[in-house]
This record gives sequence, C-alpha cells and structure tokens, in this order.
Amino acid sequence: MAALALGGAVPVWLSEEDLSCIICRELLDWPTTLPCGHSFCYQCLDDLWVKQRAGVGGRPWVCPTCREALEAKPTLRKNPLLQDLADKYRHAVLELEPGPETAPAPAPAPVPPRRPAPPPVTVQKSTTEEIIQKLTELVRQLVDVVKSLTTQSPLLGSGPDNERGILLGMASSSEQEHSLSSPKVVASSAPERKIREILHNLQEIQEKLQGGVTWKEAPGEQVPEMPSSSLCLPPVQRCPVPRRASQFALRAISPTFDLRSLSCILEVSNSCRTVTVSRYPQPYSWCPERFLISQVFCSQALSSGQNYWEVDTRNCNHWAVGVASWGMKRDQMLGRTMDSWCIEWKGPGQFSAWAMVKKTDLHLGHPEVVGVWLDLELGKLAFYSVSAQERLLYECEVSASSPLHPAFWLYGLSPGNYLEIKQVNS
Repeated sequence: MAALALGGAVPVWLSEEDLSCIICRELLDWPTTLPCGHSFCYQCLDDLWVKQRAGVGGRPWVCPTCREALEAKPTLRKNPLLQDLADKYRHAVLELEPGPETAPAPAPAPVPPRRPAPPPVTVQKSTTEEIIQKLTELVRQLVDVVKSLTTQSPLLGSGPDNERGILLGMASSSEQEHSLSSPKVVASSAPERKIREILHNLQEIQEKLQGGVTWKEAPGEQVPEMPSSSLCLPPVQRCPVPRRASQFALRAISPTFDLRSLSCILEVSNSCRTVTVSRYPQPYSWCPERFLISQVFCSQALSSGQNYWEVDTRNCNHWAVGVASWGMKRDQMLGRTMDSWCIEWKGPGQFSAWAMVKKTDLHLGHPEVVGVWLDLELGKLAFYSVSAQERLLYECEVSASSPLHPAFWLYGLSPGNYLEIKQVNS
C-alpha cells in the first residue's frame, strides 16, 4: 500500500460537537483528559467539581460523562493534541466567515446560483387552470338557469301546482329586478334536473380539488381555497389521507414525558410528547428524581399487560429509546444498569442494543420511527423499525420487580435535536 506523502494535507470532516466540552458546550479551551478518556475544559471541570461536592458515593471527583468516580483528585494536565485540533477548527471557522475587510484574491470565487423558490402549488399550472375554468363555467351556467327561472315567477299563480315547486332562494326586489336572497316558489321540473346535474358536477370537481390537488402557499402570495361550507359533502366523499395501521394498534398508548425526571439539559413541549436538547441549561428546581445527564422518563408506570408506543427519531442525531424502572440511578446512562433496556443510535455503524449491562451491535440502518412493544405477561421487550410495516430490530427478555417507564436519552451536545412520541394509527 502506498504511504501518504509526508506533510500532505488530508481533509478531515469535523463538527463542532466533536471538539466541544459537554459542560459549557463550547469548543474545548485548555482541554484536560480524565483517566476514563473523556475530555473537558479545565476551568469547566474544576468549577463543576467545586459546585457538586457530593459527587458519587461520597467522591466529589466524577466524570460528567460516564460518572466514573476517582479515589483522589487527579492532576489536570493540558491535552496538547486536542488543543491543537480545537485551535485549527476555530481558525478554519474564522476563515469561512465573511469579514469587514477581505484580502484581494487573484480571481473572484464563483457565486453559487440561488436556489429557486418553490412553486406556490404542487400541481401543473395547466391542470389547475383547466379545473378552475371548468368550475367557473359551471357556476355561470347555474346563474343563467337561476335567472331564467326568475323570469317565470310572475307567471305563476296560486294553486296546488305551485305547491309542487322547488325552493330556489329568489325574491323580487322590484317589478323588473330580481335578487337571489329570499325564497320564491317556482314550478319547473326541467330546470330542477339541470340544477341537480350542475351541482353534481360541482361536487365532483370539489372532490378532485380536495383529494387530488395539494395547494401550497408561497411567501407573500395568497392561494385561493375552495370553501368547505359551499357544498356539504358526506364524510366518505372527502378523500381522507390513508394512514398506516399498526399491528399493535389495539395495545397502543401515548405516554408523556415526566417533568420530575427531566434533565436540566432538556425541555419538553406543552403536550409533553416532544423533548428537545436545550441550548442553555434550564433552571428546574432540584429533586432526587431528576437526571444529571440528558435523559428523561415518561410518567406512565407499566406493571402488567401489553403496551406499544412509537418514537420519531428523524430529528435527533444521537439517541437511545427503551424502558427502565423508576429506581434507576439518575447518574447512570440508559442500558448500563440492571434495571434498564434500550437501543442506541450514535451514527452509521454505531447502532447497538443494551440489556443487562451487555451491548449487542445491530448491523442495520437508521430507523426513522421506532416502535416499542413491551409484553409484561411474557417478559418480552421488542423494538421495531416502523415504515409501511413493522420490522424487528431487537428483542430481549425483561424482568423487573417494579413497574417500567418509557425512557429516553438525547445527546447533550446537539441543541435543537428532539424526539417525539407519535400517535399510533388504528
């Protein structure tokens, strides 16, 4: 194998989180590395140890990431390799950012073409115009028929024939002029059939507009909408969007995140079904149930029967989804205890399952939606990748002396990443 030339630059793709401190969430500054291998800013780690004197097991010197406790306070030394990488990353970012004064370049860099704005509608213009023109023509015909009927109203007298007429909503405002606001009785069967035919055609067009045409509003533009109250269609004619029916739907639940266990690095939505990595530590009041790392439980305690729920993971780079007992230690990570089980995604080639403190590598692709099946009658826990149908990812046995709670972990260095508990379709 040919060796790389000495001094040659090899491009390495790094993100800010690769060189960030988990405490301050900034690029490492005077990085120091603990015996466990995790690195932090010297000042951040020293300040944290001063504030959290209790530590773990009476030992104040604990790694904030893996919670490994040290017998004595270690001598914190600068890691020159990490410092050099962090400095190079800062320098590269500054070079990419436009400044007030830039050095003249031999030739201006080509400006990439601006991405064209999306069209206001997703259907072809010709198709839309054709439907609108047809609808306009039918409305015009309806108006003509109504006008023709109004000319017959003076010829109608009183008698039993008029009682067989049709209520069309017309009244006379003068001897020569008629409006379409007040009711007037008209006896004519041919116009009635014509009106019904036109209304039927209008209903068909409305169905096409509701079921086959998707309107999207472009910025600053108003897209016309068909009023839903103009023609009262039965529910079966509204073309509902088909939804995937889960085979576990009869046992589906919709758990909600528990605020007592919520880490200060996380925040939840008002519905308590979306949890997000916060950009800044949240001022939650301290309680013994609160996690010290970016984890959270759901409030629902599952002690018997069969339960199923789904989690949308598409908006989170690193996550773990599983179950745990409420007594799980709040300084431990999901799956690393005897009373917690999970699957964990850290990127391509880093997909694994954790059960009874044992890791199992999963050689599968990223599941966008994870279905969790917990059968406490058989003592089984299964994880599925949910798309058109469920695909089994991992299955294991569970045995717990106390109820289990849905449990989640989100990587704390990726602000804005979130997990969402989905509503399962029946």
